[in-house]
Amino acid sequence: MSLGPVLRGIRSRSGLSALRAAKLHVASSRNLEYGWLAFMLGERTTKKFNKFSKVFTVDGNLRCGKGKLAQFIAEKLNMRYFPEADIHYLDRVTGDGSILDSKFNGNCSLETFYNDPKNPTGHSYRLQIWLYTNRLLQYADALDHLLSTGQGVVLERSPYSDFVFLDAMFKQGYVNKRCVEHYEKIKHMSNYQVLPPHLVIYIDVPVPEVMKRIEEQGKPYEKKVSSAYLQSIEDCYKKSFLPEISETSEVLQYTASEAEERDKVIEDIESLKFDKGPWQEQNDASFHHLRKIVQDKMAVLSPTTAPIFVPEIMIGGLETEKLYEKYRELPGRKYALGYNADVGDKWIWLK
Repeated sequence: MSLGPVLRGIRSRSGLSALRAAKLHVASSRNLEYGWLAFMLGERTTKKFNKFSKVFTVDGNLRCGKGKLAQFIAEKLNMRYFPEADIHYLDRVTGDGSILDSKFNGNCSLETFYNDPKNPTGHSYRLQIWLYTNRLLQYADALDHLLSTGQGVVLERSPYSDFVFLDAMFKQGYVNKRCVEHYEKIKHMSNYQVLPPHLVIYIDVPVPEVMKRIEEQGKPYEKKVSSAYLQSIEDCYKKSFLPEISETSEVLQYTASEAEERDKVIEDIESLKFDKGPWQEQNDASFHHLRKIVQDKMAVLSPTTAPIFVPEIMIGGLETEKLYEKYRELPGRKYALGYNADVGDKWIWLK
């Protein structure tokens, strides 16, 4: 299952095309979007950039403290902080921000995963591909913000590092090889559209310490996570992700105690030259094309809906249509924000 049906529910309405063809005013939401005309009239992305008009991500195992460090960096360097994308990211950035039932969010949950990671219905892979899709959507939102405003962004994890969790799932027998192959295809098709982070910060917290923090701070179901799964996450970070991402991005690594010395982290960031990776090859023309891509979230997510048969995540067309219609029946979800009379929106036909 993908985010496609849900996004369609946000952006479209039944019979809209026919009404437009009849030249009837249907009061659809038409937010001004950046396009070729703005570029032709002289709008340039690089004019908005400053020293820290960049993409930073903070990575690490569970309970490593990445959120606090990411927020601190964003505040100190006047960047925008994006909290980690979870399975409800789309809910939070659309409609009225209310959290919807799991059937509208990949039919998965972290609680089910921790309670039964080897669930025979394929739940673990549904969770992981749904999280990847939400990370991809958030990354596109972050790039859109950077290119539109010039303000740098700091995220917790990204679609580039997401695979460490799938790798750990596979090594622990939670998902099968077919799921891994599908994930790799989807990731390859979707990540090529965007650019990797300028900087990745990795917080290295040993698994015993992670387990201790989960026991002290975690939710009841999180405490069921195995140390073997956490160790597999750490191993994939160190053996695969960090070596790979270092070819295109700056990398800073810290122990848990070093990450607490946040002013020192800022000094380290300020000393970087940022002279590697594909960002160095970009110009206003390429930024123009990238901005057009990332503002079109349906286009960004389109590769994740590739027609590849994977039983763990596939649902039938009829079931998809029923789910789509149920989504549109929710309060405030039939039309774009501000155009739903059922939640008190007024003067709709004058907008």
